[in-house]
Amino acid sequence: MKKSMIKVLFVLPFCLFILLPLSAADNLDLKDITSGAFRGESMSAVIPLADGESYAQLSADGKRIVQYSFKTGKETGVLFDVTTAKGAQLSAIDGYIVSPDGQRLLIQTATKSIYRHSFTATYYIYTVRNNRLAPLSDNGPQQSPVFSPDGLQIAFVRDNNIFIVKLLYDNAEVQITNDGKRNEVINGIPDWVNEEEFSTARSMVFTADSKQLVWVRYDEKAVPEYSMPLFKGLKPEQSEFAEYPGAYTYKYPIAGQGNSTVSVWSFDIASRQTRQLKLPVDADGYVPRITTIAGQPTNASQTANAEGNSLVAVFTMNRHQDCLRIFLCNPLSTVCRQVIEEKVDKYVREEVFDGIRFTDRHILLPSDRSGWMHLYLYNYNGQLLRQIDDGQYEVSDVYGYDETTGNTYYASHEPLSNAVEQTMSATEQQVWVARKDGKRECLTPKAGWNSAVFSANYQYFIHIWSDIVTPPVYNLCNNGGKVLSTLIDNQVLCQKLSSYNLAKPELFTFTTGEGVKLNGWMLKPAHFDASKRYPVIMYQYGGPGNQQVANRWGIGMYSQGAILEQYLCQQGFVCVCVDGRGTGGRGVDFEKCVYQQLGRLEARDQVETALWLGHKPFVDKDRIAIWGWSFGGFNTLMSMSEGRPVFAAGIAIAPPTSWRYYDTIYTERYMRTPKENAAGYDDCPITRVAQLHGELLLCHGMADDNVHFRNTAEYTEALVQADKDFRQLVYTNRNHSIYGGNTRYHLFRQCINFFRDQFEPMR
Repeated sequence: MKKSMIKVLFVLPFCLFILLPLSAADNLDLKDITSGAFRGESMSAVIPLADGESYAQLSADGKRIVQYSFKTGKETGVLFDVTTAKGAQLSAIDGYIVSPDGQRLLIQTATKSIYRHSFTATYYIYTVRNNRLAPLSDNGPQQSPVFSPDGLQIAFVRDNNIFIVKLLYDNAEVQITNDGKRNEVINGIPDWVNEEEFSTARSMVFTADSKQLVWVRYDEKAVPEYSMPLFKGLKPEQSEFAEYPGAYTYKYPIAGQGNSTVSVWSFDIASRQTRQLKLPVDADGYVPRITTIAGQPTNASQTANAEGNSLVAVFTMNRHQDCLRIFLCNPLSTVCRQVIEEKVDKYVREEVFDGIRFTDRHILLPSDRSGWMHLYLYNYNGQLLRQIDDGQYEVSDVYGYDETTGNTYYASHEPLSNAVEQTMSATEQQVWVARKDGKRECLTPKAGWNSAVFSANYQYFIHIWSDIVTPPVYNLCNNGGKVLSTLIDNQVLCQKLSSYNLAKPELFTFTTGEGVKLNGWMLKPAHFDASKRYPVIMYQYGGPGNQQVANRWGIGMYSQGAILEQYLCQQGFVCVCVDGRGTGGRGVDFEKCVYQQLGRLEARDQVETALWLGHKPFVDKDRIAIWGWSFGGFNTLMSMSEGRPVFAAGIAIAPPTSWRYYDTIYTERYMRTPKENAAGYDDCPITRVAQLHGELLLCHGMADDNVHFRNTAEYTEALVQADKDFRQLVYTNRNHSIYGGNTRYHLFRQCINFFRDQFEPMR
């Protein structure tokens, strides 16, 4: 954003609700908000098909998988229909996987969530040719199934062991591993901490020739356990705990403790031989990803067909997470050859893993080695061929590299004109193409937040655009950015919102008293009176790489155009969000300056924001509150205990209160271990409790597998011993998201009532 103490960028409205007379407007209802009445229309379960001309999408009622043209957006066929399929009978489905040859589909039903990414489901094999549906297995639900590249085999996990179903042999089921056991050994799927912090639910792949299956084995026997109490509860009711409570026990390594020991194994399908790959991974290291290589990568000394289709790529990381290595591994010989070593200052960002692409002849690697996240092209000998893009901006997503043209498609915060300062450009995202000759072209030159889903041949893409006042619009475009058709315009939602008395969102930038330029957004009540002084509620998150301030629809505590903040504005509050140091989109120096001192600079920036707001003529500096969820809850507590008493009240939802209680991968990425960085760990909400200023509400779910309830329990004990008053909400059997039945509505109603209780008597 622009360097200015008070400059505000007013975003022009698109939706009609901004333009209606106030007399015609209604007030929002909190129950409607939490029930999803303002979510709008979107495209879910979209899969580009191999022909490059089509994509598949699950119908809104979950009964059909429909094929559409990338060129016209029109329906060109129905891949699956529950009402006409023969064999097994279903009423609706939850998801699907298309085989590489398009001849079969895996149909997902009876889905049961485990953690953030993982779930079990009952899958069915649907054969397009004969319109027949058959169970994948009759022996219980499955996890993380994957087709072989030839489409003739499916591997899946059940009870921590791997199975293969051979479709040409009457769906014969073969068990590949036998050592899987809960809380001891896991094959083919990650343990809790690897799933949560490396954002993956599968750790197995077939080789491109479909002859080998390769997987990661996690030995977690030595990892300490954590137990959460479970009660009968409601929505859902767990009747097994009607008389006595139970417990859920699982492996959770806190910072400094031992992780699972990882190794990589292969299974030769023809000979049924299992081998351990000679992967040089540290004893306490990680394997964040394993992936199939579709092409023919070889050494210069090898012929094109020597080993190409039998190789897989395996990523390894050291425990400090500042060195990523990529190996090409041969499952038959078990030899692993390192092709890339990426060493960067402090830590490798998690988003790098999902940005890496393997094509027939190249590896595309995101890296922030220059101080900004950019793309680098390598060959399979590990030779850097060229840097794809350059500048003081961040690449934020990678869509792929087109071998036929040499074009690279990605999203970034690169400003559209030289007049836009780098600070401001972080709030915008466009889709770009970098051509082989080095020239770059913006395919979506429209202010706001742009993203894409490309066809398999990169000839078309679905363009998703929104800005801070406009719900997402979905267009079909060719690879030059020309709009071919509009799929969703969300005008129904715009018309609905137009009947409500809503605030006008504003993006702004300011410079703190410490000389740091920060971006923010603000909502003022629709009946705003500049002569009055308003109470302010500051929402924030603040975690490393996170970004809450952006010119997009998905802002706010409950997203959906800051709909919850709109509700708060109708209660008479001004709502503000500012991204402090450590957040994303602004390069290495801005993000990584919080390394080994999480919370210190982030809290200072929130306090500085409150001080800046307090000088506004329309702000009551004695009625400023702060709240946040997860890291935002931690940041709330750190900010209220920063030493300068600027916050009259705060709400911390599911907050970490000491990084000594949080998991190894996330915490050590930013803090190293407690032994290495005791001072950094010791500066936390618990140790700052004597400095806490303002009325406090704590909210936590008792079955939070991520940020354990332990964090709140230990913090409240510290509050008691420091003789600090507080309020607390505990939610039975609820996880980190605190939802289910009436729970989310109850949570937000209590939070808003808390703010009212603190500030209404002062009006």
